[in-house]
Amino acid sequence: MSSESPNYVDQLRVLIVDDHPVVRVGLKTLLESNRRFIVSGMASSAEEAIEEVTRCVPDVVLMDLRMPQVEGVEAILQLRRLQPSLRILVLTNYEQDEYILRALQAGAMGYLLKSTPQEEIVHAVEMVHQNKRYIPPRIAVRLSEAVAHEELTQRELEVLALVAEGLTNKQVAEKLYISDKTARNHVTNCLVKLGANDRTEAVTRAINRGLLRMSE
Repeated sequence: MSSESPNYVDQLRVLIVDDHPVVRVGLKTLLESNRRFIVSGMASSAEEAIEEVTRCVPDVVLMDLRMPQVEGVEAILQLRRLQPSLRILVLTNYEQDEYILRALQAGAMGYLLKSTPQEEIVHAVEMVHQNKRYIPPRIAVRLSEAVAHEELTQRELEVLALVAEGLTNKQVAEKLYISDKTARNHVTNCLVKLGANDRTEAVTRAINRGLLRMSE
């Protein structure tokens, strides 16, 4: 692609995954109009996305949920199995609660609709690259409604209590004798169920709901 750029190493590498060529080209034009970004690859299916992730090692994957053969949520799961630390931002037309919840539970760090203003898409890519979740207010409302009936498990409450004490995922894992990956998954589930964008917000929401009680 544009790998000949002298600033390639310093730029934020984005892989675009969408089954519509016009959408892929449009997103590439949008992102590369900002010198901060370079589109290091484009794919039209989950299979192509897996090949591109291996080839170009992107910083962020911007992907649709509508895919041929393998649908988007399964694609997220496959990509995360390939690269557990991969940062994925969903950009789709699907606004149903079940899609939002399933995508985030699968490992997506953000969820945008294709009607999202261009500046917000750019901002969301940057946020996800910084390892921060990006859930717009409109989507957050739908998400909170979808998970309102879901309670935190006892293990998730234990993990969140340790997070409230300032422990990292690795420290939580050591404390509870679980793997780093399991600890990370528990923290992610807490964020999704509480509709929080980061660990601090999750702890705050849990305290406000009476799920956590801070020691004096």
